Amino acid sequence: MDKIILGIESSCDDTSAAIIKDGYMLSNIIANQKVHEAYGGVVPELASRAHQQNIIPVVDQAIKAAGVNKDKISGIAFTRGPGLLGSLLVGNSFAKGFALVNEIPLIEVNHLQAHVLAHFIKEKDKEIKHPKFPFLCLLVSGGHSQIIKVNDYFDMEIIGQTIDDAAGEAFDKCAKTIGLPYPGGPLIDKYAKAGNPTTFTFTRPKVKGYDYSFSGLKTAFLYFIRDRVKENPRFIKENRDDLCASIQFTIIDILLKKLKLAIKETGINEIAVAGGVSANSGLRNTLFEYGRNQNLNVYFPEFKFTTDNAAMIFKLNILFHNNC
Repeated sequence: MDKIILGIESSCDDTSAAIIKDGYMLSNIIANQKVHEAYGGVVPELASRAHQQNIIPVVDQAIKAAGVNKDKISGIAFTRGPGLLGSLLVGNSFAKGFALVNEIPLIEVNHLQAHVLAHFIKEKDKEIKHPKFPFLCLLVSGGHSQIIKVNDYFDMEIIGQTIDDAAGEAFDKCAKTIGLPYPGGPLIDKYAKAGNPTTFTFTRPKVKGYDYSFSGLKTAFLYFIRDRVKENPRFIKENRDDLCASIQFTIIDILLKKLKLAIKETGINEIAVAGGVSANSGLRNTLFEYGRNQNLNVYFPEFKFTTDNAAMIFKLNILFHNNC
C-alpha cells in the first residue's frame, strides 16, 4: 500500500504544504508573505493572520499538484516548533483537524531537525547525494546558529550554538544598517560578489568551545557605519559592495572557525549545512574549497530546500518505512 504523507510548515512567515509518496516528494508549495518588507522584519501578528488565509489554499494546491486524492493520505506531519507561537498554532490546528477528520496518524516535527533532514529529501529521476552518519551539520538561519552532531535520523546532539543572535539575523540587521530592504541577507550576498572582502575589518567575538555570538558584531558594524557617515554622508553609497563583502566575509569566518574546530576535535569528515543561510554563495564556495583541501565530504541542500518548506517535514515518512 502506498504511503502518502502531507507535511505542514508554518513556523515563521512561509506557509508550506508538501506531499511525499513512498519517500519521494511529489509537490512542495510555499506561500511567502510580502507584508513584512515594509517593517524591515517579520511581524508575528501579521504572520499568523497570513497563515490563516494561506493554509487551506496551499494544502489544496499541494494535493492537486501531487495528483493524489486527499482520502488516500496516510498521515500528516507538522512543525511543532521552535518558531512564532501564532504561526505555529495555525499549522498545528489545521494538522490536528485534518488528522481527526480523516482518522490518520499525526506526528509533531522539530523545525530544526527538519532542516537537517532536508538533506534526505528524494525526488524521482534525480540522484541526490546525502551525508553519511555520523555527520556534523552547521545549521544557520535567521533565528538559529548551531553545530549539530547527527548520529542518526532521530539522534542529534547540539554541540555548539549561538549565545545571543543568529548569523541570519546579523546579515539582515547589517543590511538594514546600510539601507538595504528586508530580507537583506540575499542582497548582501549579491553585492558582495562585486566587493573586496578585506577592505574593512571587523572584530571577531571571543566565545569558548563551539558556541557563537553575533550581537557584538552587529553593534560594532552599526557604530562603524554611524561614524563613517558623519565624516562622509556618501560613505555607504560609495562603499556598498565592499561593505557587503567585508561583513559577509566576517560572518562566514566566524561560522567556519568553530566548525573547523569541531571537525578537528571530533574527527568527522562528513559535513552538511542547512537553514536559510546555507543558500549564501560565499559560505558555499568557502566551505566547498575547504572541503577539497581537507578531504572532507561537504553537502548543501538544493536552494529550494534551504528556506522553510514542508518537504523537510517528513519525519513521519521515515517512521512509516522503518516500521513496514
